[in-house]
Amino acid sequence: MAMDDAVEEVAWDLTHLVQDAAGVEALLASGLEQAAEFARTYRGGMESLDGAGLAAAMHALADIEDGVGRAYSYAALSFATDTADPPRGALLQRVQEQATAIQTQLVFWDLEWAALSDARAAELVAGDEIDFARHHLESARRYRPHLLSEPEEKLMSEKAVTGRSAWDRLFEEQTSAIEVTLPGEVGEADGEPAGRDRTPVALELALSRLSSPDREVRRTSAEAVTDALRPGLRTRAYIFNTLLADKATDDRLRAYPSWLSARNLSNEASDESVEALVSAVRNRYEIARRWYRLKAKLLGVDRLADYDRMAAVSEVEETVEWADARAMVQDCFGGFSDELGALVNRFFTESWVDAPVRPGKRGGAFCAYTTPSAHPYILLNYTAKRRDVLTLAHELGHGVHAALGGSQGVFHMSTPLTLAETASVFAEEIVFGRLLEQAASPESRLDLLASSVEGSIATVFRQVAMNRFEGLVHTSRREEGELDVDRINALWAQSQTEMLGDAVEVTEGYKTWWSYVPHFIATPGYVYAYAYGQLLALSVYARYEAEGDAFVPAYLDLLRAGGSKSPQQLGAIVGIDLADPGFWDAGLDLVERQLDAAEAAARDAGRLL
Repeated sequence: MAMDDAVEEVAWDLTHLVQDAAGVEALLASGLEQAAEFARTYRGGMESLDGAGLAAAMHALADIEDGVGRAYSYAALSFATDTADPPRGALLQRVQEQATAIQTQLVFWDLEWAALSDARAAELVAGDEIDFARHHLESARRYRPHLLSEPEEKLMSEKAVTGRSAWDRLFEEQTSAIEVTLPGEVGEADGEPAGRDRTPVALELALSRLSSPDREVRRTSAEAVTDALRPGLRTRAYIFNTLLADKATDDRLRAYPSWLSARNLSNEASDESVEALVSAVRNRYEIARRWYRLKAKLLGVDRLADYDRMAAVSEVEETVEWADARAMVQDCFGGFSDELGALVNRFFTESWVDAPVRPGKRGGAFCAYTTPSAHPYILLNYTAKRRDVLTLAHELGHGVHAALGGSQGVFHMSTPLTLAETASVFAEEIVFGRLLEQAASPESRLDLLASSVEGSIATVFRQVAMNRFEGLVHTSRREEGELDVDRINALWAQSQTEMLGDAVEVTEGYKTWWSYVPHFIATPGYVYAYAYGQLLALSVYARYEAEGDAFVPAYLDLLRAGGSKSPQQLGAIVGIDLADPGFWDAGLDLVERQLDAAEAAARDAGRLL
């Protein structure tokens, strides 16, 4: 595929955060000084503070967090665009070390806050002057049963730099360096002789070929990915084992009852509510299997293999150049809200986006919230597929949420992970509607609806299956000790087969594909939040479809609220009751209706009898 010259020029400008590495050092030095002064002023004085005094202390902490956040964001985003560059890696390590030094000076604050009686804490947060930090302070007290002594907390924090953080960085460097040599028989399209191997490509580009309508291209590309994963597999498995053991130690020392409890606490979700979500999705795995059986018919095969799951159901591979994608997404956001349209325009015109695929660049896509005094940044690996347009919309959804939520300040700009996908999925749905309107034929419409169903299946069912894998692997590591590659592969296959049933063959090569997923390493337990967020966002979008323009103000209020309220309170802003026992099944009903629409489109296109 020829590269889009326009997308090659789309790079972010990190000088909005700080001018250069010297500026990073200056921010860190200032942060150390501020933290030392904060400790001198407030250590041992929590009991004597009044509401105004608590507010002053929290403003001082916010200033420290903002400066460190700018320094960390600069280093991390610079590293993400070239993980093979040693100076960038060294700068990131330097920031992590200095940020930890700052954090250790502030450990006392959370411990003293947690030690207050409930009555005294409630009295301190009652005044209007603490609005900017109230929910943060109230949420922090939920960690009281899991906090250690101050020396222990400092030790845990300092050792993380050469522990979990170091292993996480190594994994990211390893996976970013993976190159896939694609088979030569597809080389003629690029002017290369058939039968010769192509130049190795980034893993992201190789994975994008799994959407090809040509099954042979999918099969050989999947085999090439498996071959590329093989050389570093034992190293990545060792990293995984080490972090599994590290988390088991943390959970034991902090008295968490399960491997997932710490994540649930961070997400402001009870263990029971998360189990209800996971159980509801697992009980309806048949929705995913039903789709894969339909897809097998559309592709003309008896049974899908794992490398067929993302295959285009149309023979025509439609592409969208960067300029067209940008215009479409801009227009969709603007059509929904002038305010959101103007905000999205800033992402493009003020260099808040980094879009092209490059050697050494981190794979995938993300939105970095950074700090309220700066602005969000978006990383893409744009390959001109129609799904890349939806990815752009998804990350811009995060982006506008971050920008509007930033008005709440550093303590409340971000929601728990369980609500973090609301704006992103909502944005996808709006842009998906536009793509569907522009579909030029029944085949094109079918292809889009199929993509929509697969997006929901990937986000709801596959993420819950990945949660099941994490549950199996964390439990097995704690019960059996270090797990060899074959054991991890078997647990991955077990969790995926449970979802796929007899509808999809799990090939031998696919059993190693757990080994490039960053969430398992960097954020254990993260993945179920995608399912939570998808079902929530679909419910929010259904309300928009029912209410039309009248819904827009409430939705913008939700985005502006950031993480200043509990998930239940945030849901109530847009009329969603997260405490409703039937909420998850109602969301799954929406996914099933997407599948019904895809089946109807297949019949309209003459693809089903």
